Amino acid sequence: MAETMKQTVGNMLKGIERYNPDNLYTLERYVEIQSRENTYDLEANLAVLKLYQFDPQIFNFDIAGQILMKALTNLPHTDFILCKCLLTEQQLSQEPINQIIYLADLLEQCDFQLFWTRVHTIPALTQKITSFFDSIRKFVCHVVGITFQTIDRNHLAQLLGDVDDKTLQAWVKKYGWKQQGDNLIFIANQDENIKTKNISEKIDFDNVGHIMAQCL
Repeated sequence: MAETMKQTVGNMLKGIERYNPDNLYTLERYVEIQSRENTYDLEANLAVLKLYQFDPQIFNFDIAGQILMKALTNLPHTDFILCKCLLTEQQLSQEPINQIIYLADLLEQCDFQLFWTRVHTIPALTQKITSFFDSIRKFVCHVVGITFQTIDRNHLAQLLGDVDDKTLQAWVKKYGWKQQGDNLIFIANQDENIKTKNISEKIDFDNVGHIMAQCL
């Protein structure tokens, strides 16, 4: 169903039709399909928020919330910021938008343990978003992969949302990490990821000519 809708919506987003308010109902249903079937279409979601921007009276907090939550599932890409910029200050301050903004801030700060604590207190935000937790765990693993050389096994489980041992093993295997002893997991040799970069500065003669003249 998502694939069929993607083709239909793709035609709606061509040219001036992108801003046709008559397409909003279909676009909103497409957002719900993305949430349910674990697909993602940023361009279509931005079109929904743009139509809301043109006419704030038709703003749907539930649909906008789903769009923001789907954007979080695509971290570390900047989709969330793009969506957030299309909302007004008043919309950002109201529930559930303000709660999602707080969750996004925690993820941006990499405060994953507090994120999991907080997100479990507001289950209504995640109920409609299929595989939301696994999508966030992918982002956690991305951060761990570029940050740690080794990490305590229990600490990694906490960062992933206090997962059980079987789930932890699955994520470790997925990213090719290695068990070291009983408590440590080898992530990567971060020294190998350091790359040198040559920086060259170009200064035009016109920029320094008057300085040289004063020195004569």
